[in-house]
Amino acid sequence: MDISHTHAQSQRVLRQRNLLVIVTIALGVLSVTLTLITSTRDREVILQPVLGSPLAVNSSGVSREYLELVTRDTAVLTLDRSPANLEYWMKSVLDITAPSAQGKIRADLMKIVNEQRGSSISQFFTIQSMEIDPGNLWSTVTGDLHTIVGNKVVSNERRTFRFDWQYTGLSLKLSGFGMVTTGKEKDQ
Repeated sequence: MDISHTHAQSQRVLRQRNLLVIVTIALGVLSVTLTLITSTRDREVILQPVLGSPLAVNSSGVSREYLELVTRDTAVLTLDRSPANLEYWMKSVLDITAPSAQGKIRADLMKIVNEQRGSSISQFFTIQSMEIDPGNLWSTVTGDLHTIVGNKVVSNERRTFRFDWQYTGLSLKLSGFGMVTTGKEKDQ
């Protein structure tokens, strides 16, 4: 009776050992598989170096914060230019332009490129204030437009520019922009 009891206990220990070996092998294979998948998979990290909080875009409309950030970047893109970057400048502005406005904006940009090509005239814009209307998809930016000839600043004028936007699907595109003229600018 002692032998049969010892034999049964040995068989139970042997089954537990075999089960433990199978579980160990399965976990080892799973670890190797996960390591291979992790090392070969493309990774995507969303970097937001200049944003104070995450932004989300949805089909219900454009948030005020998103329109403000896009306006800020578009104002800098459209109003900072020099003869050395005209081709890049024009291409970048057209990349953010709505397809329906491409022709008109391209014609306006070509006039600027043709006037400025070969000259030593550059300009940059410093933003002072911004007005945003996400409901009607427009924004205005007021600031100082600096004009430089060679290495000398020849003018520094307070100007306001309006940007009109088109929101289709989940894409915000520029549909028009230009300087806002008031009575003071017309008199000068």
